[in-house]
Amino acid sequence: MGTGKQQRRGDTHQRIKDVALELFAEQGYEKTSLREIAERLEVTKAALYYHFKTKEDILTSIFDDLTRPIDELIAWGGEQPRTLETKREILTRYSEILTDAAPLFRFMQENQATMRDLKTGASFKDRMLSLLDILKGDDPATPMTVQVRCFSALFTMHGGMFVLKDAEGDPEEKRRAILEVAIDLVTQAHDGA
Repeated sequence: MGTGKQQRRGDTHQRIKDVALELFAEQGYEKTSLREIAERLEVTKAALYYHFKTKEDILTSIFDDLTRPIDELIAWGGEQPRTLETKREILTRYSEILTDAAPLFRFMQENQATMRDLKTGASFKDRMLSLLDILKGDDPATPMTVQVRCFSALFTMHGGMFVLKDAEGDPEEKRRAILEVAIDLVTQAHDGA
């Protein structure tokens, strides 16, 4: 019957992460203190420490939650044949992941220097290289244009999310347009491989 206490702890844990990500996005990671996170939550610093000892612990937990679907996609993609259909499905699923994790990706974009210094940054880079390998294939003789097109497809998805976030238009329509361009690039890469 301990589910009530576990639920409250889970809610508090999630509230901390939500508030921290808000503050990190507003002020930047470096300029946000644990004290400010506690104040925004209207809890004591000791209560915050019960859940997380450092800002990096909070960020790592946020990152783990929001990147779990990427890990699942990489695992799935690694078991699939390297067909064009598989590559399209990877991009389609990745587009949905990006939409669901938009706050984290905005934080990463706005805090690039910090991300380079944290273990979560290296971990994310490894994930992107894994996705890239699935899209381009692991043949060392893969033509450079194929590699660039596959890299550009991922970059289009990331860049498009930031560049178009304030543009006029329906968010879903923008997501589909970005996905279409990324799929075009991977299709050209696949046909040129």
